[in-house]
Amino acid sequence: MNRAVAVTGIGLITPAGIGVEENWERICDGRGLATKDPELVGAAADISCRVPTFDAAEVVGAREVWRTDRFVQLALAAAKEAVADSGLDPGRWDGSRVGIVVGSAAGGVSTLETQHERFLSQGSKGVSALFHPMALVNMVSGRMAIEYAATGPNLVTATACASGATAIGVARDLLLSGACDVVLAGGTEAAVTPTFVTGFARMGALYSGTLPPEQASRPFDADRSGFVIGEGAGILVLERLTDARARGARVWARLLGYGATCDASHATSPHPTGQGIEDAMRLACRDAEVPSQDVQHVNAHGTSTRLNDATEASAIARLGSKRVAVTSTKGVTGHTLGAAGAIEAAYTVLSLARQTIPPTANLAQLDSEVRLDIVSGNPRAVALDHALSNSSGFGGHNASLLFGV
Repeated sequence: MNRAVAVTGIGLITPAGIGVEENWERICDGRGLATKDPELVGAAADISCRVPTFDAAEVVGAREVWRTDRFVQLALAAAKEAVADSGLDPGRWDGSRVGIVVGSAAGGVSTLETQHERFLSQGSKGVSALFHPMALVNMVSGRMAIEYAATGPNLVTATACASGATAIGVARDLLLSGACDVVLAGGTEAAVTPTFVTGFARMGALYSGTLPPEQASRPFDADRSGFVIGEGAGILVLERLTDARARGARVWARLLGYGATCDASHATSPHPTGQGIEDAMRLACRDAEVPSQDVQHVNAHGTSTRLNDATEASAIARLGSKRVAVTSTKGVTGHTLGAAGAIEAAYTVLSLARQTIPPTANLAQLDSEVRLDIVSGNPRAVALDHALSNSSGFGGHNASLLFGV
């Protein structure tokens, strides 16, 4: 059986913009987008990467805006673009053969914080009856199913900051097993809230330097000191390659392999040698029957934390490829948590489709421990056949997706 899966639709709503083209332009521009965030006044950190203003009413309807959390709204916006891009007509497909798999680390954390404040100030009568339908993490896939009459498998993956990548890997398995003919897969997050941000700051994970906000997220740089929190969503439409070709669909790229591991080492820190993410990359290559030495590009997890960047860099170096070019797009977007793996998978697909690698923003001086070819300064035009997209998360989760032209 042909095990290749086609990416036939892409939808993106991120700090880099609304839609694929705006995202690609700003990612290739290579400038950080972090700013002072007035909504984080009083929190232990006050910079973030937020999605530009968008009209949620156009996505969910004016009557539903106040009934849905922002993490659901972002996912629905990305899904709308992805489905339109795929050329599929939801009014004509067999919904029982359509699956939804979406990753999120935090779910409706904004709703949770708001309702907790109302409980403290107003008592039990202040808490909305819509609290749970808005906040529960599975509501994103449930809402998408309603929107697209998708009655097939419906799942949410929660592997912390690997959630979006895990969702795409699970979606691939559903297609190859024959359970679905089409899957909408990706990740979403809208967790830029005072309490959530303060939690990361208290554990020392966020940027703590004195540079201007737009320079704070600096993956692989010697002066990095932590990540900048972001929000956003990325959704891919996936189909079996044979089905996509049969209907004459435009194929952005092929999803060839998926590898998932757990460090089983520490609750929040990666394995000190990077063994977990190395194993995930090797599993993805083995799954695709592509030698790891043939990987030409890695879109790294690259969070801008000291430990993550160093361990991931050592793992990539051990793949054995002498011509692998590496980037981290988090220098532009910040870290979008559970959405990051899906957003960066989309950027990896675009790199293959456009034969261009975006630069790593804010890389002024490469860390001496990072012995890799890190793309910086300007986008790099290069002939690409295979590229990996890496994701890792608290709990030791690792996921790697191998894409090909």
